[in-house]
Amino acid sequence: MGGMIDEILKVIEPNPKPVRLFFFWAGIIATIAYRIIIVLNQYDPLWVKIAWYIGTIGFILYFGHRFNTASKRARLIKDYSLIEAVDRAECIDPQKKLALRYLVKTSLTSKSRWNSAIIFLLSFIALLLGIFMDIYGG
Repeated sequence: MGGMIDEILKVIEPNPKPVRLFFFWAGIIATIAYRIIIVLNQYDPLWVKIAWYIGTIGFILYFGHRFNTASKRARLIKDYSLIEAVDRAECIDPQKKLALRYLVKTSLTSKSRWNSAIIFLLSFIALLLGIFMDIYGG
């Protein structure tokens, strides 16, 4: 029994606050970097390129992290049959039970995980293409 508890404790342990803040700020900085390109485009192509690389790398970091987090949640819901556990729970107020069921079920069925995966993948491909084009002048 102790091994099983130790196993789930490893899975549900949140990242340290500095790590969470890193990914939060990576997403914010990436978003700002992409949005400022329209302004930088009026000045110098070098600054556009710098902003694009910052934004693209930030999106890779942020959306890779979001995908991992959403996948971990979905895996926990499946592995521990949490939707069924909520349905069987008798000691929860009916309204709270409905709210909890909604939260658990939508964490499993939400498409945000796949949205994050696609943005991560496309950003990674764009980064590789950008590097290739910068090196080979394409």
